[in-house]
Amino acid sequence: MIIKKIINYIYGYLRIVVEGYYIERFINICRNHNYMMWNIKKVNDINIALNIEIKHFKEICKIAKKTQCKISIKAKRGLPFFLNKYKKRKLFALFLIFVLATIFFSSRFVWNIEIVEESGLTIENIMEDIQEAGLKTGILKNDVDTKEIINKVRLERDDIAWMGIELKGTNAIVKLVKADKKPEIVDEDEYCHIVSDKNGVITKINAQDGTANVKVGDTVKVGDILINGWMEGKYTGIRYVHAKGEIEARVWYTMNKTIPYTTTEKQYTGNKETNYGIKINNFRINFPKGVSKFKFYDTIETENKIKLFSDFYLPISVVKMTYQQYEEIEKTYSVEQAKNLGIQEIEKELENQIENKENIVNKHINTYEHEDSIDIYITYEVQETIGTNEKIVF
Repeated sequence: MIIKKIINYIYGYLRIVVEGYYIERFINICRNHNYMMWNIKKVNDINIALNIEIKHFKEICKIAKKTQCKISIKAKRGLPFFLNKYKKRKLFALFLIFVLATIFFSSRFVWNIEIVEESGLTIENIMEDIQEAGLKTGILKNDVDTKEIINKVRLERDDIAWMGIELKGTNAIVKLVKADKKPEIVDEDEYCHIVSDKNGVITKINAQDGTANVKVGDTVKVGDILINGWMEGKYTGIRYVHAKGEIEARVWYTMNKTIPYTTTEKQYTGNKETNYGIKINNFRINFPKGVSKFKFYDTIETENKIKLFSDFYLPISVVKMTYQQYEEIEKTYSVEQAKNLGIQEIEKELENQIENKENIVNKHINTYEHEDSIDIYITYEVQETIGTNEKIVF
Protein backbone atom coordinates (compact mmCIF):
# COMPACT_ATOMS: atom_id res chain seq x y z
CA MET A 1 0.00 0.00 0.00
CA ILE A 2 2.78 2.37 0.92
CA ILE A 3 4.63 1.53 -2.30
CA LYS A 4 1.51 2.36 -4.33
CA LYS A 5 1.20 5.73 -2.56
CA ILE A 6 4.84 6.54 -3.30
CA ILE A 7 4.40 5.58 -6.98
CA ASN A 8 1.23 7.67 -7.25
CA TYR A 9 3.04 10.66 -5.71
CA ILE A 10 5.98 10.31 -8.11
CA TYR A 11 3.75 10.17 -11.20
CA GLY A 12 1.14 12.56 -9.84
CA TYR A 13 -2.62 12.23 -9.47
CA LEU A 14 -5.82 14.25 -9.41
CA ARG A 15 -8.56 14.51 -6.84
CA ILE A 16 -11.76 14.99 -8.88
CA VAL A 17 -15.48 15.41 -8.19
CA VAL A 18 -17.92 13.66 -10.55
CA GLU A 19 -21.45 15.05 -10.74
CA GLY A 20 -24.38 13.36 -12.53
CA TYR A 21 -27.25 10.91 -12.37
CA TYR A 22 -25.33 8.02 -13.95
CA ILE A 23 -22.32 7.91 -11.65
CA GLU A 24 -22.46 4.11 -11.18
CA ARG A 25 -22.35 3.61 -14.97
CA PHE A 26 -19.39 6.04 -15.14
CA ILE A 27 -17.45 4.04 -12.52
CA ASN A 28 -18.21 0.68 -14.17
CA ILE A 29 -16.97 1.86 -17.59
CA CYS A 30 -13.77 3.26 -16.04
CA ARG A 31 -13.11 -0.03 -14.28
CA ASN A 32 -13.76 -1.98 -17.47
CA HIS A 33 -10.95 0.07 -19.05
CA ASN A 34 -8.69 -0.71 -16.01
CA TYR A 35 -8.41 2.95 -15.05
CA MET A 36 -7.16 3.09 -11.45
CA MET A 37 -9.48 4.87 -9.02
CA TRP A 38 -9.09 5.05 -5.23
CA ASN A 39 -10.24 6.86 -2.12
CA ILE A 40 -13.77 7.04 -3.51
CA LYS A 41 -16.16 9.00 -1.27
CA LYS A 42 -19.83 9.79 -1.80
CA VAL A 43 -20.61 13.48 -1.34
CA ASN A 44 -24.37 13.19 -1.98
CA ASP A 45 -26.74 11.33 -4.33
CA ILE A 46 -25.30 12.92 -7.47
CA ASN A 47 -21.68 13.71 -6.39
CA ILE A 48 -18.67 11.54 -5.62
CA ALA A 49 -14.98 12.41 -5.00
CA LEU A 50 -12.12 10.14 -6.06
CA ASN A 51 -8.46 10.02 -7.05
CA ILE A 52 -7.29 9.16 -10.58
CA GLU A 53 -3.94 8.96 -12.38
CA ILE A 54 -2.94 11.95 -14.52
CA LYS A 55 -2.35 9.84 -17.63
CA HIS A 56 -5.98 8.67 -17.75
CA PHE A 57 -7.59 12.07 -17.18
CA LYS A 58 -8.48 12.75 -20.84
CA GLU A 59 -10.01 9.30 -21.37
CA ILE A 60 -12.00 9.61 -18.14
CA CYS A 61 -13.35 12.99 -19.28
CA LYS A 62 -14.62 11.32 -22.50
CA ILE A 63 -16.36 8.63 -20.46
CA ALA A 64 -17.96 11.32 -18.26
CA LYS A 65 -19.31 13.04 -21.37
CA LYS A 66 -20.82 9.82 -22.63
CA THR A 67 -22.50 9.13 -19.29
CA GLN A 68 -23.74 12.75 -19.03
CA CYS A 69 -21.57 13.46 -15.98
CA LYS A 70 -19.58 16.54 -15.19
CA ILE A 71 -15.97 16.46 -13.85
CA SER A 72 -14.27 19.17 -11.79
CA ILE A 73 -10.72 19.02 -10.45
CA LYS A 74 -10.58 19.49 -6.68
CA ALA A 75 -6.80 19.11 -6.15
CA LYS A 76 -3.58 18.36 -8.00
CA ARG A 77 -1.07 16.32 -6.06
CA GLY A 78 2.31 14.69 -6.61
CA LEU A 79 5.85 15.45 -7.74
CA PRO A 80 5.03 16.73 -11.28
CA PHE A 81 2.84 19.51 -9.86
CA PHE A 82 5.42 20.40 -7.19
CA LEU A 83 8.16 20.74 -9.81
CA ASN A 84 5.88 22.69 -12.13
CA LYS A 85 5.06 25.08 -9.31
CA TYR A 86 8.71 25.96 -8.75
CA LYS A 87 10.04 25.73 -12.29
CA LYS A 88 9.76 29.52 -12.60
CA ARG A 89 11.76 29.92 -9.44
CA LYS A 90 14.98 28.36 -10.64
CA LEU A 91 17.11 31.27 -9.45
CA PHE A 92 15.59 30.99 -6.00
CA ALA A 93 16.25 27.25 -5.96
CA LEU A 94 19.83 27.76 -7.11
CA PHE A 95 20.34 30.45 -4.50
CA LEU A 96 18.93 28.17 -1.82
CA ILE A 97 21.27 25.37 -2.90
CA PHE A 98 24.18 27.83 -2.85
CA VAL A 99 23.31 29.02 0.65
CA LEU A 100 23.00 25.47 1.98
CA ALA A 101 26.31 24.51 0.37
CA THR A 102 27.96 27.63 1.84
CA ILE A 103 26.65 26.82 5.31
CA PHE A 104 27.89 23.24 5.04
CA PHE A 105 31.30 24.38 3.79
CA SER A 106 31.56 27.13 6.43
CA SER A 107 30.84 24.68 9.24
CA ARG A 108 34.35 23.25 8.80
CA PHE A 109 36.02 26.53 9.80
CA VAL A 110 36.37 28.77 12.85
CA TRP A 111 34.65 32.11 12.20
CA ASN A 112 34.55 33.58 15.69
CA ILE A 113 36.85 33.61 18.71
CA GLU A 114 35.12 34.25 22.03
CA ILE A 115 37.23 35.20 25.05
CA VAL A 116 35.77 34.25 28.43
CA GLU A 117 37.75 35.71 31.34
CA GLU A 118 36.86 34.36 34.76
CA SER A 119 35.88 36.81 37.53
CA GLY A 120 35.65 39.60 34.96
CA LEU A 121 39.40 40.26 35.12
CA THR A 122 40.74 41.68 31.87
CA ILE A 123 43.89 40.19 30.37
CA GLU A 124 45.49 42.75 28.08
CA ASN A 125 46.44 41.91 24.48
CA ILE A 126 45.38 38.29 24.91
CA MET A 127 43.61 38.14 21.52
CA GLU A 128 46.82 39.10 19.70
CA ASP A 129 48.77 36.35 21.49
CA ILE A 130 46.07 33.75 20.75
CA GLN A 131 46.13 34.63 17.05
CA GLU A 132 49.93 34.61 17.05
CA ALA A 133 49.80 31.10 18.52
CA GLY A 134 47.74 29.89 15.55
CA LEU A 135 44.06 30.31 16.45
CA LYS A 136 42.65 32.70 13.86
CA THR A 137 39.29 33.21 12.19
CA GLY A 138 39.14 31.30 8.93
CA ILE A 139 41.25 28.37 10.12
CA LEU A 140 40.04 24.81 9.52
CA LYS A 141 38.79 23.24 12.73
CA ASN A 142 40.79 20.11 11.94
CA ASP A 143 43.96 22.24 11.93
CA VAL A 144 43.35 23.63 15.43
CA ASP A 145 45.74 21.97 17.88
CA THR A 146 44.33 23.24 21.18
CA LYS A 147 47.15 21.84 23.33
CA GLU A 148 49.86 23.43 21.19
CA ILE A 149 48.07 26.81 21.17
CA ILE A 150 47.60 26.75 24.95
CA ASN A 151 51.26 25.86 25.51
CA LYS A 152 52.47 28.65 23.21
CA VAL A 153 50.33 31.29 24.90
CA ARG A 154 51.25 30.24 28.44
CA LEU A 155 54.96 30.19 27.59
CA GLU A 156 54.71 33.80 26.44
CA ARG A 157 52.72 35.07 29.43
CA ASP A 158 53.01 34.80 33.20
CA ASP A 159 49.60 36.33 33.98
CA ILE A 160 47.52 33.25 33.05
CA ALA A 161 46.84 30.61 35.70
CA TRP A 162 44.69 28.36 33.46
CA MET A 163 43.58 28.30 29.83
CA GLY A 164 41.18 26.08 27.87
CA ILE A 165 39.86 26.05 24.29
CA GLU A 166 36.54 24.55 23.21
CA LEU A 167 35.29 24.34 19.62
CA LYS A 168 31.51 24.63 19.29
CA GLY A 169 30.00 24.94 15.84
CA THR A 170 32.10 27.62 14.15
CA ASN A 171 32.91 29.29 17.46
CA ALA A 172 36.17 28.88 19.40
CA ILE A 173 35.57 29.56 23.10
CA VAL A 174 38.79 30.49 24.92
CA LYS A 175 38.42 30.34 28.71
CA LEU A 176 41.04 32.05 30.86
CA VAL A 177 41.82 32.39 34.55
CA LYS A 178 44.08 35.30 35.38
CA ALA A 179 47.05 34.63 37.65
CA ASP A 180 47.58 36.86 40.66
CA LYS A 181 50.94 38.54 40.31
CA LYS A 182 52.58 38.03 43.67
CA PRO A 183 56.19 38.54 44.69
CA GLU A 184 58.23 35.38 44.78
CA ILE A 185 57.90 33.83 48.21
CA VAL A 186 61.15 32.45 49.59
CA ASP A 187 60.66 29.50 51.90
CA GLU A 188 61.56 30.11 55.57
CA ASP A 189 64.16 27.34 55.36
CA GLU A 190 66.01 29.01 52.47
CA TYR A 191 68.74 31.60 52.80
CA CYS A 192 67.92 35.03 51.41
CA HIS A 193 68.82 38.75 51.46
CA ILE A 194 66.36 41.61 51.69
CA VAL A 195 66.84 43.90 48.68
CA SER A 196 65.30 47.26 47.81
CA ASP A 197 62.28 47.25 45.49
CA LYS A 198 62.19 51.08 45.23
CA ASN A 199 64.52 54.05 45.03
CA GLY A 200 64.63 56.17 48.19
CA VAL A 201 66.40 57.36 51.35
CA ILE A 202 66.49 55.03 54.36
CA THR A 203 64.67 56.45 57.41
CA LYS A 204 64.52 53.30 59.53
CA ILE A 205 66.23 49.91 59.48
CA ASN A 206 65.97 47.12 62.02
CA ALA A 207 67.66 43.82 61.14
CA GLN A 208 66.10 40.96 63.11
CA ASP A 209 67.91 38.16 61.28
CA GLY A 210 70.85 38.98 59.09
CA THR A 211 73.22 41.95 58.91
CA ALA A 212 72.15 45.48 57.96
CA ASN A 213 73.95 46.61 54.82
CA VAL A 214 72.74 50.26 54.88
CA LYS A 215 72.09 52.87 57.57
CA VAL A 216 69.60 55.69 58.09
CA GLY A 217 70.21 58.48 55.57
CA ASP A 218 71.65 56.23 52.86
CA THR A 219 70.22 56.56 49.34
CA VAL A 220 69.32 53.20 47.79
CA LYS A 221 68.29 52.02 44.34
CA VAL A 222 66.17 49.10 43.22
CA GLY A 223 68.16 45.86 43.73
CA ASP A 224 70.51 47.17 46.45
CA ILE A 225 70.96 44.78 49.40
CA LEU A 226 69.39 46.26 52.54
CA ILE A 227 69.89 43.33 54.95
CA ASN A 228 72.43 40.61 54.15
CA GLY A 229 71.32 37.01 54.56
CA TRP A 230 74.25 36.12 56.76
CA MET A 231 75.60 36.80 60.24
CA GLU A 232 79.20 36.74 61.45
CA GLY A 233 80.12 35.58 64.96
CA LYS A 234 83.43 35.78 66.73
CA TYR A 235 83.55 32.05 67.31
CA THR A 236 81.04 30.72 64.78
CA GLY A 237 82.29 32.62 61.75
CA ILE A 238 79.85 33.36 58.91
CA ARG A 239 76.53 31.55 58.92
CA TYR A 240 73.75 32.10 56.43
CA VAL A 241 70.17 32.94 57.47
CA HIS A 242 66.77 33.86 56.10
CA ALA A 243 67.04 37.66 56.44
CA LYS A 244 64.26 39.43 58.33
CA GLY A 245 63.78 43.03 59.36
CA GLU A 246 61.89 46.30 59.07
CA ILE A 247 63.00 48.93 56.58
CA GLU A 248 61.34 52.28 55.88
CA ALA A 249 62.38 54.90 53.37
CA ARG A 250 61.32 58.12 51.79
CA VAL A 251 60.35 57.25 48.23
CA TRP A 252 59.95 59.75 45.37
CA TYR A 253 57.17 59.84 42.81
CA THR A 254 57.94 62.32 40.02
CA MET A 255 56.08 63.48 36.91
CA ASN A 256 56.29 66.42 34.52
CA LYS A 257 54.11 67.97 31.82
CA THR A 258 54.26 70.80 29.32
CA ILE A 259 51.08 72.90 29.09
CA PRO A 260 50.80 75.23 26.05
CA TYR A 261 49.12 78.61 26.52
CA THR A 262 47.11 78.12 23.33
CA THR A 263 45.53 74.79 22.52
CA THR A 264 42.83 73.30 20.29
CA GLU A 265 40.09 71.30 21.97
CA LYS A 266 37.25 69.16 20.65
CA GLN A 267 33.68 70.30 21.21
CA TYR A 268 31.04 67.79 20.08
CA THR A 269 28.00 69.24 18.32
CA GLY A 270 25.69 66.27 18.89
CA ASN A 271 25.29 65.68 15.14
CA LYS A 272 25.77 62.09 14.01
CA GLU A 273 25.78 60.04 10.82
CA THR A 274 25.40 56.29 10.59
CA ASN A 275 26.56 54.06 7.76
CA TYR A 276 26.56 50.31 7.40
CA GLY A 277 28.76 47.82 5.65
CA ILE A 278 29.07 44.10 5.12
CA LYS A 279 32.25 42.22 5.88
CA ILE A 280 32.79 38.79 4.33
CA ASN A 281 35.84 37.36 6.02
CA ASN A 282 38.43 40.08 5.23
CA PHE A 283 36.55 41.57 2.26
CA ARG A 284 34.45 44.63 3.10
CA ILE A 285 31.72 46.56 1.29
CA ASN A 286 30.42 49.88 2.65
CA PHE A 287 26.88 51.12 1.94
CA PRO A 288 26.50 53.66 0.52
CA LYS A 289 29.86 55.22 1.31
CA GLY A 290 32.61 55.14 3.88
CA VAL A 291 33.34 58.84 4.37
CA SER A 292 31.34 61.35 6.38
CA LYS A 293 30.25 64.74 5.07
CA PHE A 294 31.47 66.28 8.35
CA LYS A 295 34.79 68.14 8.26
CA PHE A 296 35.80 67.02 11.75
CA TYR A 297 34.47 63.81 13.23
CA ASP A 298 35.29 60.75 15.30
CA THR A 299 34.44 57.31 13.96
CA ILE A 300 32.95 54.68 16.26
CA GLU A 301 32.80 51.27 14.60
CA THR A 302 30.99 48.18 15.85
CA GLU A 303 30.94 44.77 14.20
CA ASN A 304 28.23 42.16 14.72
CA LYS A 305 28.88 38.71 13.32
CA ILE A 306 25.93 36.86 11.82
CA LYS A 307 25.12 33.53 13.41
CA LEU A 308 22.45 30.94 12.69
CA PHE A 309 22.51 29.32 16.12
CA SER A 310 24.15 30.10 19.44
CA ASP A 311 27.61 28.85 18.37
CA PHE A 312 27.26 28.67 14.57
CA TYR A 313 28.79 31.86 13.19
CA LEU A 314 29.05 32.67 9.48
CA PRO A 315 32.03 34.46 7.88
CA ILE A 316 29.71 37.45 7.42
CA SER A 317 29.30 40.42 9.72
CA VAL A 318 27.41 43.70 9.69
CA VAL A 319 29.60 46.73 10.37
CA LYS A 320 28.03 49.86 11.84
CA MET A 321 29.96 53.13 11.54
CA THR A 322 28.85 56.11 13.61
CA TYR A 323 30.40 59.49 12.79
CA GLN A 324 30.28 62.02 15.63
CA GLN A 325 30.81 65.61 14.52
CA TYR A 326 32.95 67.98 16.55
CA GLU A 327 34.33 71.48 16.17
CA GLU A 328 37.86 72.53 16.92
CA ILE A 329 37.75 75.29 19.51
CA GLU A 330 40.89 77.32 20.16
CA LYS A 331 41.43 77.93 23.85
CA THR A 332 43.91 80.38 25.37
CA TYR A 333 45.20 80.15 28.96
CA SER A 334 46.98 82.71 31.04
CA VAL A 335 50.24 81.65 32.67
CA GLU A 336 48.45 81.10 35.98
CA GLN A 337 45.62 79.12 34.38
CA ALA A 338 48.06 76.86 32.49
CA LYS A 339 50.05 76.34 35.68
CA ASN A 340 46.96 75.38 37.73
CA LEU A 341 45.69 73.06 34.99
CA GLY A 342 49.02 71.24 34.77
CA ILE A 343 49.32 70.89 38.55
CA GLN A 344 45.82 69.41 38.81
CA GLU A 345 46.48 66.87 36.03
CA ILE A 346 49.85 65.76 37.44
CA GLU A 347 48.63 65.52 41.04
CA LYS A 348 45.69 63.36 39.98
CA GLU A 349 47.95 60.93 38.08
CA LEU A 350 50.58 60.77 40.83
CA GLU A 351 48.04 60.16 43.61
CA ASN A 352 46.62 57.24 41.62
CA GLN A 353 50.08 55.60 41.90
CA ILE A 354 50.34 56.00 45.69
CA GLU A 355 48.54 53.33 47.74
CA ASN A 356 48.26 55.28 50.98
CA LYS A 357 48.02 59.07 50.51
CA GLU A 358 48.36 59.63 54.27
CA ASN A 359 52.00 58.66 53.95
CA ILE A 360 52.79 61.67 51.73
CA VAL A 361 55.27 63.75 53.75
CA ASN A 362 56.32 66.38 51.22
CA LYS A 363 55.50 67.81 47.81
CA HIS A 364 57.82 69.78 45.52
CA ILE A 365 56.51 71.82 42.59
CA ASN A 366 58.83 73.47 40.07
CA THR A 367 57.66 75.47 37.06
CA TYR A 368 59.57 76.90 34.11
CA GLU A 369 57.82 79.51 31.98
CA HIS A 370 58.43 79.78 28.25
CA GLU A 371 57.10 82.10 25.57
CA ASP A 372 54.34 79.71 24.46
CA SER A 373 54.12 77.13 27.28
CA ILE A 374 54.99 76.22 30.84
CA ASP A 375 56.86 73.14 32.11
CA ILE A 376 55.66 71.73 35.43
CA TYR A 377 57.59 69.21 37.58
CA ILE A 378 56.04 67.70 40.70
CA THR A 379 57.67 65.29 43.15
CA TYR A 380 55.95 63.58 46.07
CA GLU A 381 57.99 62.27 49.00
CA VAL A 382 56.23 59.30 50.57
CA GLN A 383 57.15 57.36 53.72
CA GLU A 384 56.88 53.66 52.80
CA THR A 385 57.96 50.22 53.91
CA ILE A 386 60.34 48.80 51.31
CA GLY A 387 62.24 45.59 50.67
CA THR A 388 61.65 42.14 49.22
CA ASN A 389 63.28 38.74 49.69
CA GLU A 390 65.92 37.54 47.22
CA LYS A 391 67.18 33.97 47.41
CA ILE A 392 70.93 33.55 47.90
CA VAL A 393 72.43 31.58 45.03
CA PHE A 394 75.69 29.80 45.83
